[in-house]
Amino acid sequence: MNLPNKLTVARVIMIPFFVVFLLTPLGGAASNWIALGLFIAASLTDLWDGKIARKYGLVTNFGKFMDPLADKLLVCAALICLVALERIPAWMVILIISREFIISGFRLIASDNGRVIAASYWGKFKTTFQMVMVCLMIADIKALSVLTDVVMWAALILTVVSLADYIVKNRDVLAEQH
Repeated sequence: MNLPNKLTVARVIMIPFFVVFLLTPLGGAASNWIALGLFIAASLTDLWDGKIARKYGLVTNFGKFMDPLADKLLVCAALICLVALERIPAWMVILIISREFIISGFRLIASDNGRVIAASYWGKFKTTFQMVMVCLMIADIKALSVLTDVVMWAALILTVVSLADYIVKNRDVLAEQH
């Protein structure tokens, strides 16, 4: 297993530890900060695994499959936990997760037709804002509540815009094949 794939697997392994520290007092007063550190570390593995894989020609089928799955697992786990902690409305999380399922469906259909749908700039901005939003919500710093709300709404808007962008650019994927 190459380094990028090890980083992807490490990200998946970090998720349950992140969830435990976020939702329990296991780490005492530092639980939130430990959870934040784990989330940031897991998020950084996403940045590194892709860069290393492309730079050194280490792109694998395992990585193509697991990297986006690991990202979705991390972000979805964080968002669901944040709903439980009443830091984000459930309807927003449902919308965000629904977008991920829709895009995954598009990619699956495209793949069946021998086509790859690459991540768009809108999708990358969406992911960046979601990661920052999650970090701010985990930190839960009252002095940053306005910033947290602004980033939350920006992430939600980017979620919708990136979904619309994918649908418009790839609408032919859903065209009936004869």
